[in-house]
Parts: sequence; C-alpha cells; structure tokens
Amino acid sequence: MFTGNRSVAYHVLAALGLVTVLVVMMSVGLAYWQAYRQVEQAASGKVTNVALTIAGTDDVREGLRAQDPALALQEFIERERQLTGTDFIVVMSVEGIRYTHPNPDLVGGQFIGTIAPAQAGGVVVEQYTGSLGPSTRAVVPVMQGDQVLGLVSVGLTRERVWDQLRGLIPRVLLVGLAAGFVSGAAALVIARSVRRQTLGLNASEVARLHDHHEAVLHAIQEGLIITDRQGRIQLVNDEAGRLLGLDSEAAGRPIGQHDLPADLIATLTGTEQQSDVPHAHRGRILLVSSSAVVRNGRPVGTLTTLRDRTELEELTGQLNTVRGMADALHAQAHEAANRMHSVVTLIELGRTEEALQFATEELRATQRHRDAILAAVAEPAVAALLLGKTAQASELGIDLEIDAEAHLPAGVLPARETVTILGNLIDNAIEALADGPEGPDRTIVVDAQVDGNLVLLTVSDTGPGLTEQAAQRAFERGWSTKPAAGPAGRGLGLALAQQTVRQLGGEITCTPAPGATFVVTVPVPEGMGGPSA
Repeated sequence: MFTGNRSVAYHVLAALGLVTVLVVMMSVGLAYWQAYRQVEQAASGKVTNVALTIAGTDDVREGLRAQDPALALQEFIERERQLTGTDFIVVMSVEGIRYTHPNPDLVGGQFIGTIAPAQAGGVVVEQYTGSLGPSTRAVVPVMQGDQVLGLVSVGLTRERVWDQLRGLIPRVLLVGLAAGFVSGAAALVIARSVRRQTLGLNASEVARLHDHHEAVLHAIQEGLIITDRQGRIQLVNDEAGRLLGLDSEAAGRPIGQHDLPADLIATLTGTEQQSDVPHAHRGRILLVSSSAVVRNGRPVGTLTTLRDRTELEELTGQLNTVRGMADALHAQAHEAANRMHSVVTLIELGRTEEALQFATEELRATQRHRDAILAAVAEPAVAALLLGKTAQASELGIDLEIDAEAHLPAGVLPARETVTILGNLIDNAIEALADGPEGPDRTIVVDAQVDGNLVLLTVSDTGPGLTEQAAQRAFERGWSTKPAAGPAGRGLGLALAQQTVRQLGGEITCTPAPGATFVVTVPVPEGMGGPSA
C-alpha cells in the first residue's frame, strides 16, 4: 500500500483511512460493550426491584400463612408477572419448595438456584440456568418482622435480555457508520489539501526538491528573504543573513524585531514591485528588489533579493579618484613643462639665480601641503585619502586644506570607517563646489580633533550650501540635489556616512547655508588606542 511512487497525499489518505477504520471499530466495540453493560444492569435492577416489591406485599405474606399457599398465591402472582413483563415469579417456602411457577407442573418441586443468602435475610442476584433455561434472577426474603416467612424469585430469561441488546445494535452501528463517514470525509479533505500543497509529488520527489532547494538557497551569491503578510520572516539564506545582520534564529520572528532601517523594513514587507532600489545598511550599499508572493490571486508574502554593491561602488569611487588624479597629474605635467621651459629660458638668458628660485618655489609649496597632511593625520590610510582628494580637488580648481590645528593620532578610530566617513563628506563638498559658479574662493577645509574620549571630524566648504529643509533631508537615502548617476544612483554617500557614524555610536550634523559644514562626533571605540601623548 505505501509504495514509493505514490504521492504524499495518497500516503496521508491511506494512513488516515487506516486510523479511521481502527478508531471506528474500537468505538463500535466500546459502544457495544457499554450497551451490554447497561442492558445487564437494567435486567438485574428490574428483577431485584420487582422481587422486593412482590415480597413486600400483604397478599404474599397472607398467602404464605394460608393452609394452601399455592392456591392462595397462584392467581395474584401470575397477574403480577404479566404486569411487570418478567418471565417468572416464584414464591417458595424458606426451604425452597415452590408455591408458584409459570409451569404448573413444577409447583411443589425444589427451586433450582442459590437461595442461602436470601434464607438469611439477604438478596441474591445471579445468572443461572434453571427449569426455564438461562436467566437473570433475583431471590429476596419475605419478612414478617425479623422472621423470614418465605422467598420470592423474579427472573428474565437470557433470550429476553439478548433481544433488548440486539435492539440496540442498529443504533450502535448507525453511530459508528456516521463517525466513519465523518472521519473518512475529513481524511479525504486533508489528503486533498496535502495534495494541493505538495503538488501531487511523492515523498522521494519532495525530499529531492528539498535537497535542491537547500543547495540553491545557500549557494547563490544574492541575498534572499521571504516575509509573510504579518511581517514574519519565513525564509532567509546565508547571504541575506550576512548582509542584514540576521542570526540563524531569525526565521519565524517579526522583521521589525531586527535592527533594520524603517525604509528597508517597508521594502521587505511591502507588496509593490521594486527593482534595484539602493539602500545603505551596515556600511554597505545594497541593491534591493522585491515582489509580492501571490497565491490564488492574493498576496501572501514578499520575496526580496539583495545584492551587495559596496565593492562595486568602492571600485567606482577609486576609479573616479584615479581618473581625477590622472587628470591632475596630466595638468601638473603640462604645467611643469611650462615651468621647465621658463627655467631653461632663464638659464639661457644667464639668469641662473632667478631660474633656481622659480624652480624650487612650487616644490616647496607642494611639499609644505603634503607635510601638513602627514603631520596632522597619523593614520596612513586616512592621510593617503586626503592626499588623493587634494589632487582631485586641485584639478577642478578647488583648494582642499587641512586646518592648522588638526590632529588625528593613529588608532583612535578604525581606518576603514574613517575613510568611509571623510571620503563621502569630501566627495560631497567637491561635487557641491564643482557644480557651483567658478571663482577664486572655492575651498574645502578638513579638521580632525580628539577631545578626551571623543573624536571630532569637520568638513566645511564655501559652496552654495543647503537650505534648512535640505539640511534636514541631506542624510536620507536616495535624496540628492543632483541627477542620478552610477550603478546605485545618487543620494547614498551622506546616508552611508551617517550609517557608519551611527555604527560607531556617534552622530553627524549639517549646518545650512552659507556654505555647508558637516560635523561628526564619534566616541573612541573600546579596544582602540587612545590619543598618543
């Protein structure tokens, strides 16, 4: 019956059907046994009550004291037997000699059955095979004060008892059939539901699909997460857990219990289809696509895929920086060639001192700026970022300066996070100045200070700045005053900087126009070295 090529629904139906048959059979057997007990108890109670009633009548007492008890009692007892519906009522002497019997030929004979307890004033109830066959009978004494005058036995033949039991069998079977029908219908409904949910597959096919599902789920490079209409996580693969910071116990819990941005939670639980929407989370840029999971025309959940574009954005940023530096170097090479021609010409004119002064003046200015950055920032990665951004800004005619009192020792902040914060803030300032009107006063000032256990990072520019409303929205994901560009669009740099600052336990603020000043306050993380003495 349970063969491997049968569907799961068939196995469920067969198992439920077998259980139903067993349960119905047990129920019918139990009901029959209960009915049997009830019939037996009713028969025993009836013969006992009738016997006690007959033994308590004055007619029986007077009949037992008469000269011919058989003649005095026969008519009364026969009438009572017919009225009570019993098979026999026997009145006998204390010794058991019958005075009455349905068969007159047996009057005067010895009663067949147990009478000793009744002779002592007790009651006997038993099943016994007497002159009329097997019967359920009761024997009680006829009392006159404390004296036993005689005995009364009332009985129902077993055939009559069995007739009563057989009368109950159709009802028991009807209830059993009804229970079987209801159970069978329920089993069929469950089996059809299982068949619909398992698509009619057999157990081996379901197991194979599960294995393939697990293999694909954990092998794909994209994050995958499914939530139901109540916002509970139903499925999350390894990559989604890594990108969103979800633990292995996330499945089954509401998505709102996890530390995720409100806009990302709305995407993960919404029913609107979205494609490659950029989100900044945990210092990463995620491209999020979502669509509703529809069953029978109704949305039952949301399927979301996540792609990590942090590395791509970093590479794109590095490429832009390299291009900017290449353009800057090209311009510097062109400018250096012009200066070299000037130096050569001065030498040819015999003006050697002027030529030497002219050649070294620019080198000193460049070296002073480089020395100022290296003296103010001891972290190599951050210093390299500032040097690269200086060259990039210079190509655009923008001066990137380090505050004269800036000082950022090595080890007070993680280098990667510091580069993310300063890099995005400086890029934002460069874009603001580059898109603004040209003029001599296009300057970016970077400051870094350590005040006790706090690190203050400041990036200010002389650009057009932001309005008060724009300053309030500057850190929203996707918000920008410029058109979208790049694989993840605009409006992510400041959002990523803010998220990184918050991960470090700090805060970032922006002042409105004139110009724009971004101030970052970050506590020195535990385990990081404090400022050097």
